[in-house]
Amino acid sequence: RFGSAARPKPMAMPPPLAGVVRLAAASRLLVLALSLLARLLFRPYDTSASLNPPCLNSPSPSPSTNLSAAVSSLAVWDGVHFARAAECGYEYEQSFAFLPLLPASLALLARSLFAPLVPVLGYRAVLVISGYVLNNVAFVAAAAYFYRLSMLILKDQKAAYRASVLFCFNPASVFYSSLYSESLYALFSLGGVFYLFSGANTVAMIMLALSGSARSNGALNAGYFCFQALLQAYDSAIQKKRPLLAVQVLVTAALRSFFVFLPFFAFQAYGYLNICLLGSSEDPRPWCKAKVPLLYGFIQSHYWGVGFLRYFQVKQLPNFLLASPVLSLAVYSIVHYTKMLHRLFQSTSIHKQIVTAVEERSVDSNKSSDVAIVLKSEQSAGPTNRDQGHPDVKQRKSAATATTSSVCNAVSDSRNLKGTPSECSVLFLPFVLHLTFMTLTAFFVMHVQVSTRFLSASPPIYWAASHILASPSHSSKRWIYLIYVYFTAYIFLGSLLFSNFYPFT
Repeated sequence: RFGSAARPKPMAMPPPLAGVVRLAAASRLLVLALSLLARLLFRPYDTSASLNPPCLNSPSPSPSTNLSAAVSSLAVWDGVHFARAAECGYEYEQSFAFLPLLPASLALLARSLFAPLVPVLGYRAVLVISGYVLNNVAFVAAAAYFYRLSMLILKDQKAAYRASVLFCFNPASVFYSSLYSESLYALFSLGGVFYLFSGANTVAMIMLALSGSARSNGALNAGYFCFQALLQAYDSAIQKKRPLLAVQVLVTAALRSFFVFLPFFAFQAYGYLNICLLGSSEDPRPWCKAKVPLLYGFIQSHYWGVGFLRYFQVKQLPNFLLASPVLSLAVYSIVHYTKMLHRLFQSTSIHKQIVTAVEERSVDSNKSSDVAIVLKSEQSAGPTNRDQGHPDVKQRKSAATATTSSVCNAVSDSRNLKGTPSECSVLFLPFVLHLTFMTLTAFFVMHVQVSTRFLSASPPIYWAASHILASPSHSSKRWIYLIYVYFTAYIFLGSLLFSNFYPFT
């Protein structure tokens, strides 16, 4: 009307993905601030990290100023080894326990983006700075992929957001903001699995291979390709009656899985070449004579005492207690989703579940290239405009959605909302199997206290914790309180203990 003031438009709410990115960045600033404060208030238990003997091959000392020594001392525990590998290469046998992606990335940044700082602080200090910058940025990107993957699997924006918040403030947070390989592993493993289930198989293959060059357990991510191939091969052979297509799917998955394993085994071959074939020692190392000369396994066993039940000692009881929260949450996650899958298998036929999963994953991927999927800012739960106009795609979308809805209605019980697609998909299966293997390995084989960071990039842990936080039952309030206390306490304890070279996890 004439003379009436125009009503202001309501302010658009930021998308959840942007909120997750901001929370991830805020969590990194919090952890860095706590760690630096702890270094200022307390004296490190071990000050040997500040020592920097020259490299064996190129004995050129770095500037020894108080500032450079202070920066270099921020590399603690395994960070010392990663920085040394980036500076000097792999000089000793035990240094091959630290896979090359992080050292190579540190060296690249120190010689390019941060090269102007080298004359002032010295090369080692710049490597440490590069590591802190790289890992904190990588964590923010990993959190974004975690949210997108959670949306893809859970199909529930609120549940995905809650799980992402928990991931941003996870109990192993201090490792994601220090000179460790956790951030790079999380970035490439979560991103790779997201792209795999989105249909961008080439991008997924590259990212999962990079996860295997960051941490040894990254090679296990090849199992996701195997799971996807089994679903597609079953659909091709049984549903579409095309056995040759099923064989092609299995062969392609085998090649992709091999590519994921390749960086880890290539690094083992590099170690064999340098130590066994070109080494200066006349007496070859014991592992060189083995039928399968696996350097990584020998280092873990010989230098760190890693092995089946070797950590089951009375003196290690405090470490088992330290790892008990994450192990308990992992076991709960496994049991919870195993029960969900059991109800799913009882309520509907496996054939229908596989066909539904394949249809849901293939509708968009068949109409999109890898590049198009990568460029999408956020995974959408609904059909795109292009799909709406394509009758075949629209029909397949509707059929897949209808089948999913019926499956969810059959599976849902008093703990789940009627008709909610969250937690009623066979796609949970590979995540449960992966977490089960990782949990058993952490408890029976590894130094058990490492479980906190070893399992910290496993999505089901945060999905299950998110499920607990949303539970309306009175009995869940105690567990909600324990989750909050656990996550908060380990962020503060980790920032205090780890940064000052005290044992943590």
